[in-house]
Amino acid sequence: MTGNIDPSREQFGEMMKLEDDGPIWMLNIIRLREKADYEDGREASGLDAYKAYGRESEPFFKGVGGKIAWSGAPKHVLIGPVDESWDICFVAEYPSAAAFGDMVKNPGYQAIVHHRQAAVEDSRLIRIKPGEAGAVFG
Repeated sequence: MTGNIDPSREQFGEMMKLEDDGPIWMLNIIRLREKADYEDGREASGLDAYKAYGRESEPFFKGVGGKIAWSGAPKHVLIGPVDESWDICFVAEYPSAAAFGDMVKNPGYQAIVHHRQAAVEDSRLIRIKPGEAGAVFG
């Protein structure tokens, strides 16, 4: 079974058509492969490949003004499929959707994203409009 690793052109286009009136958050929920799946056959764990992605994507991420707004270690799915598990969860903040688009379209970024593709078994990437923290839900 192939997981959700990259957006389709349609998904990316629809996301970029949304109103772009300030910072956006991108919720990342990631399940890693036990063994990375590099096209060139190199050996690495999924975690090591994802760490390589993190190191090599940092200049592009920070270069567009990106920062990590929140990160945590998933421990248990309380609501959802009981066989679903995740390894990494974080929220990346970008100054705008355009900044996110600039990063992923950058040829330098495109040259290193293969680490993420080799590392990830399945993922969710959800664009969020930041809200105000409050004392109650909703």
